[in-house]
Amino acid sequence: MLICGECCPGAYRAPARAAGASMTSPDRAALPPLPSHPRVVESVLDLIGDTPLYELRRLETDPPRARIFAKAEHQNPGGSVKDRICLAMIEGAEQSGALRPGGVVIEPTSGNTGIGLALACAAKGYRCVLTMPASMSLERRKLLEAYGAEVVLTEPELQMEGAIQRARELADGIPGALVLGQFDNPDNPRVHAETTAQEILHAMANLRIDAFVAGVGTGGTISGVGRVLRRLHPSSRIVAVEPEACATLSRGERGPTKIQGLAAGFVPGNYDPTVVDEVRTVTDRTAWDTKHALACEEGLLVGISAGAAVRVALDVARELGPDANVVTVLCDTGERYFSLGEYFP
Repeated sequence: MLICGECCPGAYRAPARAAGASMTSPDRAALPPLPSHPRVVESVLDLIGDTPLYELRRLETDPPRARIFAKAEHQNPGGSVKDRICLAMIEGAEQSGALRPGGVVIEPTSGNTGIGLALACAAKGYRCVLTMPASMSLERRKLLEAYGAEVVLTEPELQMEGAIQRARELADGIPGALVLGQFDNPDNPRVHAETTAQEILHAMANLRIDAFVAGVGTGGTISGVGRVLRRLHPSSRIVAVEPEACATLSRGERGPTKIQGLAAGFVPGNYDPTVVDEVRTVTDRTAWDTKHALACEEGLLVGISAGAAVRVALDVARELGPDANVVTVLCDTGERYFSLGEYFP
């Protein structure tokens, strides 16, 4: 939008400058102050983390409910919460000597971890090979390839276990290859305890955290954040979210689900049940509808797993009442799920 200084007297108008002249110090001094100063970074990896919390002010507010604060992990450079663990696992492997210059990173992924790894490997100069079920969205696969990663598809009915097995087979045949193992790698929950949890505590410094709601894929987010909240906010309710169609944590059941990124079909090693008060399930349809409502009513274009987490957060907020505060996580962007709309008639 163009702003005319004549019709908009409050608008900033740059001082006149001769054609071809460079901006001098006096010109710079004339610039209006910014609310926060943009920073210069050396790598895209420096942009990972430090995401804001959005308060959901429009979604299902009548009758009054608890305040809901959603951690905007979709604003990471790779578009998801997984950017955090990807950088942490790679740097952990570098420090231990398991990953050296010229090495190859191999990882089974449902998509978001693969995108984070492909981004990090591109920035650091590693070859990246990713295995994933063929049922994952086309957008995710295209994104992986756009970052230069090699994608190997596995049988969808085998879920993540099939992708894990294929990754191990590939690693055995590629010199210098390393499987980072997001489901069991301790750097996964560690980085959430050291960064995600600390950012939440800082943002909520003047507010009580009555509940924390998070979806479970690898278990890293809820375990890492949950351990910190258990120590500092012992009365907080920690609520895990999984698909109704694949209720592995709550009922020991597995099955196909359209909520990509949740429910690996097994209990991940990084999932710590001792910090979780309860596990709730969400249907695929409900998760999709809540995802849609977040876009249309809050202006937040997020993914299906975020829809699942927010649905449970809304239920918990209604139960706790208007004097409470609930924190949840928007796991990823909604831009990689448009092709799945036909599966939610």
